[in-house]
Amino acid sequence: MHYKFLLFDLDHTLLDFDLAEDLALTAFLKEQGVADIQAYKDYYIPMNKALWRDLEQEKLTKSELINTRFSRLFNHFGMDKDGAELALHYQQHIAQHGQTYTGASELLDVLTEADYELYAATNGIGFIQTGRLAHSDISPYFNQIFISEQLHTQKPDALFFEKIAELIPNFDKNRTLMIGDSLTADIAGGNNAGIDTAWYNPKSLSNHTQAKPTYNFQSYQDLLDLLIK
Repeated sequence: MHYKFLLFDLDHTLLDFDLAEDLALTAFLKEQGVADIQAYKDYYIPMNKALWRDLEQEKLTKSELINTRFSRLFNHFGMDKDGAELALHYQQHIAQHGQTYTGASELLDVLTEADYELYAATNGIGFIQTGRLAHSDISPYFNQIFISEQLHTQKPDALFFEKIAELIPNFDKNRTLMIGDSLTADIAGGNNAGIDTAWYNPKSLSNHTQAKPTYNFQSYQDLLDLLIK
């Protein structure tokens, strides 16, 4: 393959966000004295996903998302709490969870040995993503880690990739592949930036968006078959 620079999304691509979120929410809600933890999770998880989609579409700011998602949660159950304060407590929990999917480190090891340059390119909160990577076994594989909060822009904005291009030595977007699970962030972002994309689609979902992945792969082995010849 002609690629040299591989930009990896983290959550749902390499990091097991669902497991990390479940463990962190359980500890956080127990800390807050919540009795029916599952009921709170059932409301919070889809609400949080919707807020991140709104952020991608610039319907709200990162600060609004961070500082209101937990006040919205508790308000739904009839409690008035400080969202910003709750956010800090939750961040302490989620930042400790760096669980990866089976085979993630082996994938990155093979790609590193094949002389690819690996970079993390993630939407998220700097403190959380940095902490989670520090608790994972994949952090050493990345030449640099690019987090939307630190770049002051996020996928799918082309500016996210333009800023990355300025920070990678000898960067060439024609030799770059964006790899991720999100059509609306990773794949649409690559499309906007004129960068090839590989959609990680382990559940064989249909694409009902405007995003157009260059490749569609269902397993890490599929990606290795694409990149290692």
